[in-house]
Amino acid sequence: MSVAIVTGASRGLGRALAGELAARGWDLVLSARGAEALAEAAAGTTRAAAGARVVAVAGDVSSATHRAALVAAARELGGLDLLVNNAGVLGAEPLVPLADHALDGLREAFEVNVVGPLGLVQEGLPLLRAAPAGAVLNISSDAAVVAYATWGAYGATKAAGDLVSAVLAVEEPELRVWWADPGSMRTRMMAAAEPGEDLAGLPTPAEVAPALLRLVERALPSGRYTAGELGLDAGPDTAAGAGPEAGAGGGR
Repeated sequence: MSVAIVTGASRGLGRALAGELAARGWDLVLSARGAEALAEAAAGTTRAAAGARVVAVAGDVSSATHRAALVAAARELGGLDLLVNNAGVLGAEPLVPLADHALDGLREAFEVNVVGPLGLVQEGLPLLRAAPAGAVLNISSDAAVVAYATWGAYGATKAAGDLVSAVLAVEEPELRVWWADPGSMRTRMMAAAEPGEDLAGLPTPAEVAPALLRLVERALPSGRYTAGELGLDAGPDTAAGAGPEAGAGGGR
């Protein structure tokens, strides 16, 4: 049975992706900072997909010890076929202009959104290389490629993550490496980024997750993708949104 690590899995897109993978017969190692919320998410995933083995390992992806524990748990399940780097932070809540952005928040965002995912890739590479079709899915954002006011610091981490993903795809040609923009979603992270914004017209993570998993199902080539390109039916309300989505993070 295939094994995946999913970070930021206690809620939002991470939880939705975990549920979809479990329903497809995958065994899972789930990560998030909040132990209680993660345990509840893992229990719900197990109930919804009878037969799936689900291991919850609470911790912060910026911690090398936590990253090692995640890969060790995957090894116990039989290996690592897919690494989903979804966990992330905004750096400031609500978002603020670059002139006002706390540098400590920026440092934290780079540690969680860039350094942590790369560290987890490094930790898991031996298992990914040994898998029949090892793959890495890094959740990106349109803030990585478009200059939105107040999204500069967060967008910088997503742009860095995109470049790391692209270089990894060149350096590890036997793996599939995808960096995927899920689009704007109705999540707690998006609400924290821009309080007061009406999110009612946005899709939920549960609606987006199946589109992203077409990368896995179709074994698509390494590259950058959007949920729309992968078949998400955005509809008129979602398509009208001019702002960015809340990039990669367990808050989605």
